[in-house]
Amino acid sequence: MKQQILIIGAGFGGVWSALSAARLLDQHDRNDVEITVLAPQAELRIRPRFYEPNVHNMKAPLNDLFDAVGVKFVQGSAETIDEKNKQVGYSNVAGVQGTLSYDRLVLAAGSQLMRPPVQGLEHAFDVDTIEAATELEAHINALKDQPASAARNTVVVIGGGFTGIETATEMPTRLRAVLGENANIRVVVIERGAKIGAALGEGISPSIVEASEHMGLEWIVGATAASVDAGGVTLADGQRIEASTVIWTVGFRASPLTEQVQGARDHQGRLHVDQHLKVRGHADVYATGDTAYAATDDKGNFAAMSCQHAIALGRYAGNNVAAELLGVEPMVYSQPKYVTCLDLGSWGAVYTEGWEREVKLVKQEAKELKSQINSIWIYPPAADRAAALAAADPSIPVA
Repeated sequence: MKQQILIIGAGFGGVWSALSAARLLDQHDRNDVEITVLAPQAELRIRPRFYEPNVHNMKAPLNDLFDAVGVKFVQGSAETIDEKNKQVGYSNVAGVQGTLSYDRLVLAAGSQLMRPPVQGLEHAFDVDTIEAATELEAHINALKDQPASAARNTVVVIGGGFTGIETATEMPTRLRAVLGENANIRVVVIERGAKIGAALGEGISPSIVEASEHMGLEWIVGATAASVDAGGVTLADGQRIEASTVIWTVGFRASPLTEQVQGARDHQGRLHVDQHLKVRGHADVYATGDTAYAATDDKGNFAAMSCQHAIALGRYAGNNVAAELLGVEPMVYSQPKYVTCLDLGSWGAVYTEGWEREVKLVKQEAKELKSQINSIWIYPPAADRAAALAAADPSIPVA
């Protein structure tokens, strides 16, 4: 009977775990280990692009790729992890329950936007999933059918972090495409920090300020939303902003499946893993991507919830879970290089290097790099076995 590697999730961490495990098995000419990916869809959804228009195109099919490298795909949503019996319970699209057994489990279930108990938050849109972003896009396209008003032309983005900034700076172009080039557009960013771009550091903040001024974005700093309704937002200080479109982008947390695995977690619910990405205290469970709290180097830096880190984490996790079953030496996860490329709409972008975010490129040069990242670099390889397996080598730098 074949040994079973089960990977939960087909995001960046899950896809690259599967490819990397297949690579190591291929190198050792082993066919006694089976790799299975369990996920709701056989597609990699390009989540970093969900702030853009035409979001329905932001996905890459995986069936042909998995077939090429010998990975089995099971469509379904994982619901339970039974470590004692080494089984994962799931339900398929029809709601039928099933179980999958494993010898080694890779938890790559990703993360999700937090929706705290803010009054009326159900009225806010988000760009966390392709379905949610598609709903927002349909809403924006339908604004032209509403009577002209200041509220119709106003978008409030709650949260001035990475996702909030990219969403907000894209909005003027998206709104004018629907309402006309001469429309009086208002985009407001609500930021709980004391400064514009506070969450991204001193180095990158001036570019965000300049881009915001260029596009006419308004920032309200040191502020939080007290309530949301169909007509707009009321802030904690009582200030009211009338807006037909409110977008929530505050806070992300690891998949709730992590709560079924005992162990230490960080403040985002990510499981602490060792240098091989095995969950600490567990013999058969690995975590990768947004579910893993993993040290990237020996300087106290840890992987961020980003595709940049998830791709590398997946390559190492897949290699190491296969290595353990094959009885070969695992690889120590290391990702010392860290970069940031923040899209800033029509102004351009800003590219930084290092955890201190030292600015290297701005405006059009950075925008061209961002375009390459979004349209080429983060997509999975073609369904060519040799090329796909070669691309899964953990020693390949991501950034």
